Amino acid sequence: MGKRLYIGNLPYSATDQSLRDTFSQCGTVESADVIMDRDTGRAKGFAFIEMSTPEEALAAIKSFDGKDYEGRALKVNEAKPRPAGDLGRRSY
Repeated sequence: MGKRLYIGNLPYSATDQSLRDTFSQCGTVESADVIMDRDTGRAKGFAFIEMSTPEEALAAIKSFDGKDYEGRALKVNEAKPRPAGDLGRRSY
């Protein structure tokens, strides 16, 4: 299992820091990145976080998948790797 997680069904009020604070209950959060819409500047409703160990990532999935977060049921699972040749371009 990897350490990078996909977090879906986030409220638009979610921030990098609020996710970092929430998921730190399961261990060290290396990074938290709420994906923003480049046209509106508003959160798109999903994010990626990276935990420091695979065990902490698994604990975060078990703790938060399906749990209420500001009135929304979170979807938490292992992030899929980027396709080869992506070069970091985001096409959300």
